[in-house]
Amino acid sequence: MLPGSIQITGEALSGAEIKDICDSLKENSVRLLSVRGCQLSDRDFGRVCRGVAECHALAQLNLNLGVVSNISRVKQLAEALNTNRSVHTLFLHGSPLTDTGLACLNPVLSTHPSLVSLDLGDCMLGDEGLQLICGMLPPDGAKSGLKELTLSANPAVTSKGWARLAIAVAHSSQLRVLNLDYNPLGDQIAGMLAVAVASSRTLEVLDLEGTGLTNQSAQIFLDMVENYPTCLRVLILAENNISTELQQQISDLLSEGEEEEDKEGEARGSAGGREREKTTWVSQSSKEPGLQVSSTLSSRYALAGGRSHMVLVTSGLGDSLLAETEM
Repeated sequence: MLPGSIQITGEALSGAEIKDICDSLKENSVRLLSVRGCQLSDRDFGRVCRGVAECHALAQLNLNLGVVSNISRVKQLAEALNTNRSVHTLFLHGSPLTDTGLACLNPVLSTHPSLVSLDLGDCMLGDEGLQLICGMLPPDGAKSGLKELTLSANPAVTSKGWARLAIAVAHSSQLRVLNLDYNPLGDQIAGMLAVAVASSRTLEVLDLEGTGLTNQSAQIFLDMVENYPTCLRVLILAENNISTELQQQISDLLSEGEEEEDKEGEARGSAGGREREKTTWVSQSSKEPGLQVSSTLSSRYALAGGRSHMVLVTSGLGDSLLAETEM
């Protein structure tokens, strides 16, 4: 039987409920754990972290919306991830980490053998934090790194920090999805990111929703996708001062490029006598993610009135992440 999943959102968790979670972790019966926005004591948080450290089946850990609320919890999470070797995806969206907290986590995040997706949106990061994150995007020929990175709503980062990130993205041999929505980037930084996208051989999705862009930067992206080869398949420009016409032109060009690539893939498959298997990277939303998942604890945490559908998300590391998402 496949390991199950636990999702609890916005609840005050009792000691008995924490014990149930920890027992499930120690039995390796949990693949996805989400205690998003939940209230639990420092002692109980430590118990959960020890369970995470011991669980060999856990692939996705969601501690969004302030669960990691102080430096003591940051250190406990770092200790857990230093022992854990199975987590592929870590959500810390809405945690007041600051650069100090990220510096505490960085040694384990940058060396974790399985981590491919990281959400640090709304974590009060600055330029020092961005410099640490750049180390998780190693260049070609180096160690493996992140495939999906979310840095939404970190307004303290300056143009210097974003410039460093753009350089790292340009040379990253792994990154496929980058979510930068709701940061005050402006056209100048968007221009740097356009150069990074043009240089990248892997980046497929870039979210720039609500980042203070105008038609000026949109025109640069349009010229890029129109005149230069790129891996980019999705560019999100909503909630900016950009004309609908320009957004549609960019979207149409990206769609055309994807269709041409699919045709080429089918042709190569036919020439080989069999269809080539197509692998798709399924990204999490750049908005604070809230996977609706059935719980292994009790009906209290089960989906309320709705049907769920099983989605297979390949990690790119020879393993897979199973999540039940509301359709």
